[in-house]
Amino acid sequence: MPAYLLAIDQGTTSSRAILFRPDTSVAAQAQKEFPQHFPASGWVEHEAEDLWRTTLATCRAVIEQAGIRAADIAAIGITNQRETTVVWDRKTGAAIHRAIVWQDRRTADLCARLRAEGHEPLVRERTGLILDPYFSGTKIGWILDEVPGARARAERGELAFGTVDSWLLWKLTGGQVHATDATNAARTLLFNIHTGEWDEDLLALLRVPRSLLPEVRDCAADFGTTQPELFGGAIAIGGIAGDQQAATVGQACFQPGMIKSTYGTGCFALLNTGHTAVVSQNRLLTTIAYQIAGRRSYALEGSIFVAGAAVQWLRDGLGIIKNSAESEALAEAADPAQQVYLVPAFVGLGAPHWNPDVRGAMFGLTRNSGPAEFALAALESVCYQTADLIDAMNADWASSGGHRHGTPVLRVDGGMVASNFAMQRLADLLAAPVDRPVIRETTALGAAYLAGLHAGIMPAPGRFADSWRLDRRFDPSMPGETRESKLAGWRDAVRRLTQP
Repeated sequence: MPAYLLAIDQGTTSSRAILFRPDTSVAAQAQKEFPQHFPASGWVEHEAEDLWRTTLATCRAVIEQAGIRAADIAAIGITNQRETTVVWDRKTGAAIHRAIVWQDRRTADLCARLRAEGHEPLVRERTGLILDPYFSGTKIGWILDEVPGARARAERGELAFGTVDSWLLWKLTGGQVHATDATNAARTLLFNIHTGEWDEDLLALLRVPRSLLPEVRDCAADFGTTQPELFGGAIAIGGIAGDQQAATVGQACFQPGMIKSTYGTGCFALLNTGHTAVVSQNRLLTTIAYQIAGRRSYALEGSIFVAGAAVQWLRDGLGIIKNSAESEALAEAADPAQQVYLVPAFVGLGAPHWNPDVRGAMFGLTRNSGPAEFALAALESVCYQTADLIDAMNADWASSGGHRHGTPVLRVDGGMVASNFAMQRLADLLAAPVDRPVIRETTALGAAYLAGLHAGIMPAPGRFADSWRLDRRFDPSMPGETRESKLAGWRDAVRRLTQP
C-alpha cells in the first residue's frame, strides 16, 4: 500500500513540498523562493509560472530525497496563499496577467465606491467578509478590465479564474480539473458560505462571468490525478485547503472555541465556531474553517497583513540584521526604558481596523533609539496586533453564547514561532498561555491530513486530534501594570495613525 502523503505548501514568498509518513513525521522537505514584484505603491504581484515552476521543483526534490516512487505516495494535499488571483487561458494554460497577491491594494477605490453605494451589508450577509481589496473578487474584475480583450474572452468562456490552489491543480492535472475547495471559495467575495454555492447576485455586483469559476468541492475530496510524466507516475490529489484553514486542521482545532494563530508573512488567527456562522460585531471575518463529508464548520478570522514581513523589513529595508534569527538577540538587547512602537501598516491595516489607506509609522523614538529598539518594536508589533484580534474574537464568541472548556489557550505555528522571545512576549501581552506544537509545519500537515483522510489512511478528526503533541507552553509572566501600559501605548500609536 502507498504509505506517504505529499503536501504542497505554496506561500507568499516561497513554495514548499513536505513528504509525510503516516505517523505525521517528516520524511523529506524542500523549499524554493521566487521573486516578488511591486509595480506601484501598494501593488504586489507574482508571476504565475514562478508559482508552478517552484512547486514542481520542490515536489520532485522531496521524491528524490526520500528515494521513493510516485507509486509510494497515497495522495497529494495542496495548501496555498489565499485570495491571490490568477486568470488564465483555458486553451494554452498561460496566465493573462501576473497573479495579483492577497496583499495588493489596487482595488481600494472600487471597494470604497461599493461601500458608499450601500453594498457591504449584502456582501457581509452572503460571504461573511467585508468589501476590501484583500479578497479575490475585485482583483478578478481589475484583470478583466485592464487586460485588453479579457472581459470579452471571459464572456466567451475562454478564460479561467482560480486562487493558487486551482492554478496548481490545473497544471498538475494537465488542465483536466478546474476546481477549488470551500475554504478558498469562501475568500473570493463571490461565494455564499451558507448555501455553499457561487452567488449570482455577487457575481453581477462584481461583474464576474460565471464561466470563469471553478467547481467547489469538500476539503477532502477527489481532485483528480497528476499527469504521469510529472513525477514518473500518476498520483491522486485528495485534499485542498487555504493556508490558514489547513493550519487550523493541522493544529487539530476541531472543537468550538479553540484558537490558532499562524505567523508567516502575515498573521492569521482563527477561532472555531463549529457549525454556526457567528456574525462578528468587531469587524472580524466569518469564514469556512473546513468542509468534510459535505458538512461545513465555520470560524471567526482576524487577518494581520504584516507579521514576518516586519522582520523582513528589518533585514531588507533597513539592513540592521542579516537573517531573521538575529532579530531575537537584537530585541533582547533593547533598552527596556524606551517605548518604541512600530505600526507596520506597509500595505494598510487589516482586522479589526480594515484601513487600506494608512501607511506604517514609528512612534516614541529618541536619540538613544537604535537597531535593538527597532527589532523589539518589530517583534512586539506582531504581538500587539494579535492581542487586538484575540480581544475582538473573545468578545464575539462570548456575545454569541459560545463557551470554552478550561483555560483559553492560543496554539501557534509558522516561521516566527521558533523565537522563544517573541512567543514569551506574545503570552505576556495576551495574558494567556501560548502553545507551540512539536510539528510546526502545521499548514502542510493539515493539507497532508486532508489528502490522507480522503485516501483512507488517516483517522477521523477526533482521533487525529489525539495525536497533537506539545513542544512548549509559554505562560504569561509580565506584571499586569506593565502589560496594560504597553498595550495603552500601542492603542495610542494606532489611534494617531488612523484618526485625523
